[in-house]
Amino acid sequence: MGDRFGTVAAAYAEHRPGYAAEAVRWAIAVAPGSRVLDLGAGTGKLTAALVDVGAQVTAVEPDPAMRAELCRALPGVRAVAGNAESIPLPDASVEAVLAGNAMHWFDMSTAGPEIVRVLTPGGVLAGLWNVMDDRVPWVAALARVSGGAAIGPRDTLSTWPAGHLPATATGFAPPETAAFPHGQRRTADSLVATLATRAGMLVMPAGDREAALGRIRAFLASRPETADGEFTLPMLTGVLRFRADPDR
Repeated sequence: MGDRFGTVAAAYAEHRPGYAAEAVRWAIAVAPGSRVLDLGAGTGKLTAALVDVGAQVTAVEPDPAMRAELCRALPGVRAVAGNAESIPLPDASVEAVLAGNAMHWFDMSTAGPEIVRVLTPGGVLAGLWNVMDDRVPWVAALARVSGGAAIGPRDTLSTWPAGHLPATATGFAPPETAAFPHGQRRTADSLVATLATRAGMLVMPAGDREAALGRIRAFLASRPETADGEFTLPMLTGVLRFRADPDR
């Protein structure tokens, strides 16, 4: 599925949210200036946040169109082709590996040992996900109207963190979890464009996709919170943080 994102790389870069800065700092759990791998970096949403907190970042992304958007936005960052199951970095070369809205695509039975290989002993693996705050009534209603293809089982706070835990994470201690308030300024049109980049939407037949987006447009037009001008989409950045075994 991950290769489908390349077809909407420019829209992904424009519309997908970044990550709460405090979530990124907590996820790294290492000193400023540390070597960090952004794994499955996409168009560089998390990469940019890592640069902002002072990390020395290497971005690994398999899709050439997504990687091109990252390089355009962040020309000073080293970005290389690769994936979680085959990481093109030397052994023990980074203090932290982060994945933004990507860890659920990894085959952790293969990716777990690869991540352990590139981490220094006791290093950090962290997955970050932006989730909508469905404690807010209009957000919960939007999730119901949108359907699982647009707002799926990992996209709301009510599924955090159970729906995000990887099947296996051999070589790591049990995860710590935290969630940090976040928000994204949107209009009805830009929120529809954001939801159109979701994985489930990309695989839908064109007619079904347009029907779903039409329902979302109609809902947003009907709500006082979203009908006119800009609004803040209430979100949180949830983090799963794992420590690698220091004695391996």
